[in-house]
Formats: sequence, C-alpha cells, structure tokens
Amino acid sequence: MSILVNKDTRLLVQGITGKEGEFHTRAMMAYGTNVVAGVVPGRGGQKAIDGRVPIFNSIKDAVKETGANVSVIYVPAAFAPDAIREAAASIPLVVCITEGVPALDMVATYDFVQQCGARLVGPNCPGLLTPGEAKVGIIPGNIATPGPVGVVSKSGTLTYEAVDALTRLGLGQSSIVGIGGDPIIGTSFIDVLELFQADTQTEAIVLIGEIGGDAEIQAANYIKQHVTKPVVSFIAGQTAPEGKRMGHAGAIISGGEGTAQEKIKALEAVGAKVARLPTDIAQLVKDALGARVA
Repeated sequence: MSILVNKDTRLLVQGITGKEGEFHTRAMMAYGTNVVAGVVPGRGGQKAIDGRVPIFNSIKDAVKETGANVSVIYVPAAFAPDAIREAAASIPLVVCITEGVPALDMVATYDFVQQCGARLVGPNCPGLLTPGEAKVGIIPGNIATPGPVGVVSKSGTLTYEAVDALTRLGLGQSSIVGIGGDPIIGTSFIDVLELFQADTQTEAIVLIGEIGGDAEIQAANYIKQHVTKPVVSFIAGQTAPEGKRMGHAGAIISGGEGTAQEKIKALEAVGAKVARLPTDIAQLVKDALGARVA
C-alpha cells in the first residue's frame, strides 16, 4: 500500500508553463508520474512539456476532460490562495509547493478547503513521494526506494537527508510526506500518522519536526493513544535562541514555548526514539525495526 499518491494518481499541474512549474513537471514525468493536465488561465487549448500535456483554462474543465484526481501548485504566493480554492472545489487532494503565502490568507483558504471536503498538503512544502509509484512536488526521486518506513516532515532538506540515509542503510520508504513549515498548513503530523498507522506496508515512522508551535507535542499525544508502530523523530533548531525565526515562518520560539527541548521530552515520554543529529535517524530506525522483529 501507499498513502495519498500512487500509480493511479492522475496529476494536474497549476502553473505548468512557469519556470518552476515546467522544470518540476518534467522531473515528475521522468519519474513516471501520470501528469494528465496543466491549468493556466488564458492558455486553454495549448500544450506544454513538448506537446505532451494539454493546458486548460480552469480546473473544472481539466477534471472533466482528463479525470485528474490530484493537483500540485507552482504559482506565485499572491495567486496561491485562489489556486488552492479552485482546486479544492473539484479535486480531493491539493499539494501547494508555493512559499510566502500570507498566514492570514491561509486561515480563510484552509476553512474553504475543509468545507469542500478536500485535503491540502502545504503550502511551503516539498510535496509527496511514493517510491516507485508517483512523485508530486520537488522531493528528489533518485534518493528514495520502496520499503517499510513512512516519513513525515516539516522540513524539505532534512527530509531528503533522512530519506537518503535510510536508502543507504537498506531501508526503503512506503511514502514520504512533506507537510510544510508555515504557521497555517493543510495537513498535520496527526493526519499523516493516522494514515501511516493504517497502512499495512508501513512498519516504522520517521517524524521530523522543528521549533515553534505545538504540532510535535500534539503528535506525541496522538502517538501515545493511537500509534503502535515504532516512531523515530528529529527536532530541528535545538540551539535556536528565543524569538529567532529559523528557516520556516512557523519555526519561532515565542514566550518560551515551542522549544526543541520540550518537544523532545514529549516524544521520548511516549516511547519515540529522538535522534540528536539528523545522521542518527536511519540507524535508530534500523534498531527499532530489529527490536520489533525480535
């Protein structure tokens, strides 16, 4: 099994003719993802990617003609909320790669997505990858291999580092999900933990968090009550001073809350193994799987 995307994914790309959209669409297609449509208002009837992908003026038209069931968004931040809304009205899974989307805009947009019954991943995320089946976003496909480890992360680059280390140690991945590090995102750690817990292919879970907010503490509470599979975690920003934003818009310690130390403590209290360095993640997963078998 896999979660969220697989070989049956029929992908629509919003912003397919932009520099980033075209570059990453080529990479997704090269990986084997079934890209069935692009949406660029005013360019309906044209084709992109060397004439291989039809372009439509609207999501509604694209879905009607191609049966697209996932959308990925590569549009500037100013247009991302409208792009998310249009996609959510017609497509069950929307992945927004765009960074810099104002948090206030995302509050209303997230509410709209929920009303539509759709799932949003992002914004400001690297997307999704199910090794050997589908790549939606910017996660490098060459570092991943099919296997039993589910990965969920706020950080793009730390995701890549962890996945590469797992692969080098002979531990493949069931699915890789980058949820994004903005204050308002569409899919939480808990959402993905629930999917991994239910996935029969996933035998262990890697959770990569960072300072700021309480998402990791909420995840720890969920793990205690609902997750029976081994969890290995890493929290970025362990040396960050209070009030200093580290990388993501949501990665800021405020009022003494959201520190790495309290998150590590919460995760360890529910039995998760917490790596002190990113390079320790893969070995901890191997140890956890070995202990489970024993």
